[in-house]
Amino acid sequence: MNEISMKAVGQRIFGGPEVLETVEVARPEPGPGEVLVRVAAASVNAADWKIRAGLIAKFGPPPFTLGFDVSGTVAEVGADVTGYRPGDEVYGMVLGRSGAYAEYVVLPADFVAPKPASLDHAQAAALPTAVLTAWQALREVKPGQRVLVHAAAGGVGHLAVQIAKALGAHVTGTARAANHDFLRGLGADELIDYTTTDFTSTVGEVDVVFDLVGGDYLTRSLAILHPHGRLIDAQGEEPLDDPRFHRLYVTPSGTDLREVSALVDRGQLRVEVERVMSMADAAEAHKLSESGRVRGKIVLIPWDAAE
Repeated sequence: MNEISMKAVGQRIFGGPEVLETVEVARPEPGPGEVLVRVAAASVNAADWKIRAGLIAKFGPPPFTLGFDVSGTVAEVGADVTGYRPGDEVYGMVLGRSGAYAEYVVLPADFVAPKPASLDHAQAAALPTAVLTAWQALREVKPGQRVLVHAAAGGVGHLAVQIAKALGAHVTGTARAANHDFLRGLGADELIDYTTTDFTSTVGEVDVVFDLVGGDYLTRSLAILHPHGRLIDAQGEEPLDDPRFHRLYVTPSGTDLREVSALVDRGQLRVEVERVMSMADAAEAHKLSESGRVRGKIVLIPWDAAE
C-alpha cells in the first residue's frame, strides 16, 4: 500500500528563519480518540520561533513540523471518536512534533471544538494557543477586580484584555501609544505607553497582573499588586519567591475552546489578524513575529489556498 504524502513546513537543523523549508512527508493517520484535520489555516506563536531556534527544547532535535494552532475540516476520525465526523469545521491546539504548518494534522478529539460560526478559518486559527493562554490565566477574575495586562496589544494580550472585560474587570494595559486606540476599541479602561512611562508610578493597586513580557516586569509588578493578588507569568521566567506568583502552562482543551466560542459568537471577543501569508513564506512570517511589532496574530494558509 502506497503512503499518501502531503506538504509540510519542516526543518532539519535549529537556526534562523531560513532553516524552514517546504518538504513532502507522509500524511498522518488518526489513532483511537484522534481526528485528522485538513488544515485551512494555522497561526504563528512566539513559541514557534523559539522552538525553531532551539531556545525551547520542547520536541528534541529536528526534523519536526511546527504549528500549535489549526482551523480546518475533519477529514477522518479514529476509533472511539463520537463527537465529530468528516466535514465538521473545527479549531484547536496541536501538541507534538507533527504540527499544523502542513496540509493535514492529527490531534486528539478532546483538543478541538467546533469553529465559531462567526469566524472564518484564518480568524479561528489565530485563536487557540493565544486565547487558551489568556482564558486559563484569567477565568477566575471576578467583576470589579482590577487587572493589568502587559504587552496588551500582542497576540495573547489583546485577547486577555477582552476576556478580563467580559468577566467584569477594570482593565489597564501597557502598550505603545500607536496601539492605544486599538485597545480602547477592545474595552481597555486605562493604557500606559511603556516607552515613556513607568507603570509602577501611574497604576494604582491591582488584583491581577498578567505578564507577557518577563524580565524585571515581574518584580516591578509586585510593587502594585494587592497583598492577596495574583501575578501570572506566561513567559517561563524564573519563579519569584512570593506566594502571589503563579506560573501558567497553557493546556489544550476543547472544553475551554467551546467557552471561548460562545464569547466570540456573542460579540464579546474578537481576534486581530495582522497578516495572512502562505506556508511557503513561513520564514518571512517568523521574521515578522520575532520583530515583536506584530499587532494580534500572523496566520499561515496552505500552499494551494495561497495560490
